[in-house]
Amino acid sequence: MAHEHASTRRTDPVILTVPGLANSGPGHWQTLWEQTLPDCHRVDLGLWDDPHRNTWVNKLALAIQRAHEGAGRPVVLVAHSLGCHAVAWWAEYERLASGPKGQPVVGALLVAPPDVEHEVRDRRLTRFAPLPAHELPFPAIVVASRDDPYARFGTSRQMAGHWGARFADAGAVGHINAQSGLGEWSFGRLLLNRLLPRPLSLEEGPARYGPVPRRFIDPALRRLGA
Repeated sequence: MAHEHASTRRTDPVILTVPGLANSGPGHWQTLWEQTLPDCHRVDLGLWDDPHRNTWVNKLALAIQRAHEGAGRPVVLVAHSLGCHAVAWWAEYERLASGPKGQPVVGALLVAPPDVEHEVRDRRLTRFAPLPAHELPFPAIVVASRDDPYARFGTSRQMAGHWGARFADAGAVGHINAQSGLGEWSFGRLLLNRLLPRPLSLEEGPARYGPVPRRFIDPALRRLGA
């Protein structure tokens, strides 16, 4: 259970993690964030090994609605792998249904989105093709690894542009999952702070995390002071 902080403000968002295929296990950074960050909860998309796009989008929509209405606060999404495409399709369905007015989501961290259109490693990923036609209606950061087996680095950068998102280079760390051995993934935590109204106060402190290496951040993020 994520820690509850007495200093939580109504402007502080609820953080919802959105895993990809096979869910995120105990060593995954999403799981560790849920255990340590305030108001950080997982969206149970179900069908983890046999994903269905509409089912995932509908479950994500319900989770966002409940988080927003229950806490009366905005929502930030933290998606990994195929969960990134669930977020993109949810935003597209919302645009078609009601437009961006009253949007509860104020930001999204989209980590290691797989290629669902071209060099697809797992045919289940094609169920989320093609990419939605419009940019995301909220600020987003796409994070990619230089040796991700599920997407070429250039393809990841193109997805970021398609979604109107900023782009961050995580280095060569595979699929940015538990097998990458990242622990709580300090680089991702710092990127998450770029999407929050006020930075999270981390118990580990800035001495442990240090600055984000400038070579890992695109110019747009540098202008934000990353």
